[in-house]
Amino acid sequence: MARGVRRTHTEKLQSELSEVRAAISQYEDSLDELRSREKEINSQIEIERFKEVSELLKQRGMTLCDLKELLSSRETQAAGI
Repeated sequence: MARGVRRTHTEKLQSELSEVRAAISQYEDSLDELRSREKEINSQIEIERFKEVSELLKQRGMTLCDLKELLSSRETQAAGI
């Protein structure tokens, strides 16, 4: 059974380097995908928070303008203290 030419130490290291680079590339791709998913999830969380605020406003019979006025008046009161 023929075994072929024996590889040198340098050739083995070159092969290992290629494998490491390929693995790094795969991890970088995975990181990019995960970062993209992270942004999507953060956007969804923000939307859900706005929905919660909107629901609270509806329950109290308030509009967004009412909320703005309420917050503005509190800022004015806090600045006057």
